[in-house]
Amino acid sequence: MPTTKLTPEFAAIDHAVARAVASPMHGRGSAASGGRFVLAVSGGRDSMVMLDAFARVAPEAVAAVATFDHGTGRHAANAVRLVAERCTALGLRAVTAEASSLPANEAAWRQARWRFLRAIAAAERATVATAHSRDDNVETILMRVLRGSGARGLAGLFATSDVARPLLGVPRAAIARAAAERAIIWSDDPSNASHAHFRNRVRHDVLPALLAARPRLADELLEIGRAAAVIRDTFDKIAGQFIATHSGEGPLVVAAAPLADYHPEALRALWPAIAARGEIVLDRRGTAGLARFTREAAVGDRMQLSGAIEVLRRRDAIVLRRERGAEPVAAALEDGLQWGAWRFAAKSASSAGEPPADAWSATVAVSSRPVVRAWRDGDRMHGAGDAAPRRVKRFLRDAGLVGPERRGWPVVECGGEVVWIPGVRRSDAATVRSGRPEAVYVCERNES
Repeated sequence: MPTTKLTPEFAAIDHAVARAVASPMHGRGSAASGGRFVLAVSGGRDSMVMLDAFARVAPEAVAAVATFDHGTGRHAANAVRLVAERCTALGLRAVTAEASSLPANEAAWRQARWRFLRAIAAAERATVATAHSRDDNVETILMRVLRGSGARGLAGLFATSDVARPLLGVPRAAIARAAAERAIIWSDDPSNASHAHFRNRVRHDVLPALLAARPRLADELLEIGRAAAVIRDTFDKIAGQFIATHSGEGPLVVAAAPLADYHPEALRALWPAIAARGEIVLDRRGTAGLARFTREAAVGDRMQLSGAIEVLRRRDAIVLRRERGAEPVAAALEDGLQWGAWRFAAKSASSAGEPPADAWSATVAVSSRPVVRAWRDGDRMHGAGDAAPRRVKRFLRDAGLVGPERRGWPVVECGGEVVWIPGVRRSDAATVRSGRPEAVYVCERNES
């Protein structure tokens, strides 16, 4: 029978959970969640101990228990079943999902799992809580040291995050003793013993050997992590000063002038924090490349970063954006159209009122069968008020669209003539003319 005695291990775990519920930021959670959590429970020992502690200490704080089947076989399915059965016994709601396909690697597993966890947390207006322990943090920091990470990486699990980690100060051995004393059932993941994974090699081989030679190494690594987290937070605050515009997952536009006088070493420290504002993670090569690009690139220059990120130098900004796929094929505009990242909507000119003055709208003759297509080299347009036609490429350049940013930009063509470059310029043919059936088209661009 499980013991009812409150051992030191249980006292530490219960206190950690209670503190996270009372003050979410202590557990690195979001204060906006109001102390409600989506527990990320894999079926492993640590997460099952966390589940038991929440059910005992603060069941009302559990919005849901989320468990993800990576689709790797019988063990994964059994772990999900174990979590669901335990939640039923505890009176908690379990939410499960299964990977749609077998991920290619460990990073893909993690991404699929976190998409699921964040979606559940967003729906519940709650904070994701994981069962990471003190030992997990030590391993993470050591792995970052071995990879040559800077302060951003060395912060490890001390880094400010929207994820709560209530057990982060609890040693793994204490969690193991609590699981044994409470007779908690868990599922051992066979992959945790595989030396194919870097973390497992660090956990089973590298760290024990280093601790044998330097017993205080774990404490020293945690001190490095805490100091690095302070540096990381400082640079995160500074980084916001350089962001010109950013919305959602769209392009990250960084003001170039304020960065121009920074020393390369300072740029290498700043860029990871700036890129993180656009949810872009830089490796060492990307960080060094961006530092050089900031100081040396001319307008129109570009560079590629890992993760299909392209960097473009504008006159007054450096733009980081995810590369777009192939451009859509030409399509009739008709009543409206979703054309790649651009959405066109139409209404009759008589009901539209005075059309907006900006270039994101245009008036087109209904009988002219307007077509949306990507601009081509050699395209020309007679801009409203221009004495002669000019190249579309020049209109785009004058609007500050250079290099890859203008690739695949749409034009609207009527009767073989370009009459509108959305967001850039209209021709005389795309203005109101009395006596003909017309529609006002408005274009919106989704920057994602």
